[in-house]
Parts: sequence; structure tokens; C-alpha cells
Amino acid sequence: MNERQRQRLLDRIQRLSSTVGKQMIDELTIQGTTIDVQEFVFECKRLEAIPESERDAIEEMKTKLKRERLARKQRIDRGEITVEEGERLVRSIHGIDRALTALEGLDSPDIEEEMRLKKLKDARELISLIRQRP
Repeated sequence: MNERQRQRLLDRIQRLSSTVGKQMIDELTIQGTTIDVQEFVFECKRLEAIPESERDAIEEMKTKLKRERLARKQRIDRGEITVEEGERLVRSIHGIDRALTALEGLDSPDIEEEMRLKKLKDARELISLIRQRP
């Protein structure tokens, strides 16, 4: 792989929109252990609230995914692979990024809940302003 091809692959990894429309990685083998990433994420998403006992497992999974992402990116960065292997690594990195995005969003409320809370906050501020009027 030449320098231009290597840089093109690295640029594709860095794009903010790189995970939009991409499929989450199914499985990931890290240090000889195969992890069913997709099943793990979907099981976590089914929970209405993440119990404290599961938070450590989620953080551990995020750490493993980040390490594997970095290792795959470094393989591309070193340029000691073929273009085809680089393309495969980019696709797998996008899948890892998609899984990380899903795991990061587990604790955040959905958009409807965020809007409801914002309206409630705005209403409280308005009532406070009205009460302060002489």
C-alpha cells in the first residue's frame, strides 16, 4: 500500500459521519477471546435502566472496544498491510465505532424525554421570572 492509499484509509476512519448507516460489528476477537458485541449491546438496550451490577461490564466492554479500535488503526497507520486488508480493517473499525456509540448512549435519556425535561425547566424559569415581578 502506498502513502496516499494509507492516508485515504486513515481519513475514512476519522470522519465524524463514518458510522452513519453502518452495521454494528457482530463479533470481535480480542486476544483469543471472541465477544458477541451485537448481542451484548442489544441485551443492554433492552434494559429500561442499567443496573449498577451491569455498569462495570459495560465499561469493560467499552475499554476493550477502544483498545481493539486503536490496535486496528495502528495496523493501518504502519502501512504494512495490503489495501484490501486495510479496507477490511476500516469496515471493522466503523462497526466498532457503531457499537461504542450504542454503548455510550445507554445512559442518556431518549430525545422525547430530553424535550420533556427541557420544557419543564423552561416552565419553571418562566414561573420564577413571573414571581419576581413587582
